Amino acid sequence: MNSHPGDDNPGLRWDSVLSHRPPEERRVIAGRFEAAGLSAERVRAVLADGGDLLYAAAAEGSPGWADRFGGTLAAALLAGEVGALAAQLGRRASGIRSIAAADLLEDFSAVTVAEELGVSRQKIYEIARGGLRGPHLDTVPWRSP
Repeated sequence: MNSHPGDDNPGLRWDSVLSHRPPEERRVIAGRFEAAGLSAERVRAVLADGGDLLYAAAAEGSPGWADRFGGTLAAALLAGEVGALAAQLGRRASGIRSIAAADLLEDFSAVTVAEELGVSRQKIYEIARGGLRGPHLDTVPWRSP
């Protein structure tokens, strides 16, 4: 049962909302959300604000703080999804940094690049080896059509 009437959007698909997750995991994850009474639109809304409203409610700590999100199970699932999105964005940023560091090492010494990036000389080689390993999101969910 959906405890958030009116927030279902038949045009909004789970694949779009969970685009930061591997395709083979999306059905299982969507099933957890649906079992907790959460629609794709509700999850999208929480991801779109980066979990700001969820955090504010939890930080306030009033009795029943999670009720407006569908209860404590729903709140935990939503927080986990914000974390999964943040991790995906972190991996993407790390890959970009890796490519940039490798390019910089073609023109500058490791000492110079390390100093500019604020890391040790040894660490710069580790960073530059990582590369942009994906898959990664092409755009963040709040910019997707």
